Amino acid sequence: MTSSTPEPGSPARRPLLTRRNLLASTGLAAAGVSAGPLLGWSTAQAAVSPDCPPGTTAPVPPAARGPAIPASGYLVEEIADRVYWLTDGLYQMIFVTTAEGVVAVDAPPTIGKTILRAIATVTNSRVTHAIYSHHHADHTGAMILYEGARFYAHTEVADLLRQTNDPNRPLPDVTFDRHLTVHAGEDVLDLAYHGPNHSPGNIFINLPAQRVLMLVDVVFPGWVPFAYLAESQNIPGWLEAPAQALRYPFDTYIGGHLTRIGTRDDVIIQQEYVAELRAQAASAIATFNPASVYQSVDPTNPWAIFRAYLDGVAGQAASAVIPNWVDRLGGADVYTLPNAYQLVESLRIDYGHLGPFGIHP
Repeated sequence: MTSSTPEPGSPARRPLLTRRNLLASTGLAAAGVSAGPLLGWSTAQAAVSPDCPPGTTAPVPPAARGPAIPASGYLVEEIADRVYWLTDGLYQMIFVTTAEGVVAVDAPPTIGKTILRAIATVTNSRVTHAIYSHHHADHTGAMILYEGARFYAHTEVADLLRQTNDPNRPLPDVTFDRHLTVHAGEDVLDLAYHGPNHSPGNIFINLPAQRVLMLVDVVFPGWVPFAYLAESQNIPGWLEAPAQALRYPFDTYIGGHLTRIGTRDDVIIQQEYVAELRAQAASAIATFNPASVYQSVDPTNPWAIFRAYLDGVAGQAASAVIPNWVDRLGGADVYTLPNAYQLVESLRIDYGHLGPFGIHP
């Protein structure tokens, strides 16, 4: 922490241009979502908590709303023939009841042991096949619950699981590089890897007979992507993944997060949001005046200058996009700024749109 009051005898300095005061100066200030529900607080408790001051975020648009979560804390619905969607309102997974047993895809720890209780409401069969969509623990941190099942994952996921050595995420029994067909009874799940996107080894899980596609942390039906383009590790691959998804003949899309299942239209709508944000990020790189940041930072601190520049470019892009989307996608006022920041960085370092930091004359 640094004090805003200068030491005696030192020159007065303007405060650092941060994302917070940048948003405040442009009228776009927005608080993050309360952690109350994740901590077990009731909605009423969260509403009066200082972590969630009323009126600080835009109303959730109708397109972002999903079915109510019962008092049990989870919702399980049959979304296609013997394909079930299980959610706690934040995370999602699917399972398929087959003649051979249950095929489960992912195991979010926020749902946890409720997974087995939910499965038991629709079948007496145990989980015989368990599929990792990718290695991240927020989606697969309860895979240990599928004891005795045969585990499937991409080769890179297996390598990452060995590296992290998490006892709650067992190593897969079967790995693949590009394509694997999982047969369970008469049911088929096609697993495919089209290259890195959100994370290495993040795969497409296609159920062709039921026309269901699951691809996690890429499209967020009804909502803008999570911060920094879902904290994805390969932005060019992440940007391409929705188009890859649309090559599948699916009707129902499972994205792994939030309030509802998706459709083809949801994939297209996110493409439109990201395309607009990308265009505005490119425009901001080209037009933002870097000289303006010297008025708000220590001119002898290169990191402060560069941070203020990137925050300014991202803020310019976000301010042009938020008004167009705040009534269409949930969280547009919350996460468009960090998403703009990530797109600016990807355009700079992945695609070579360097703006004032290009080849010196």
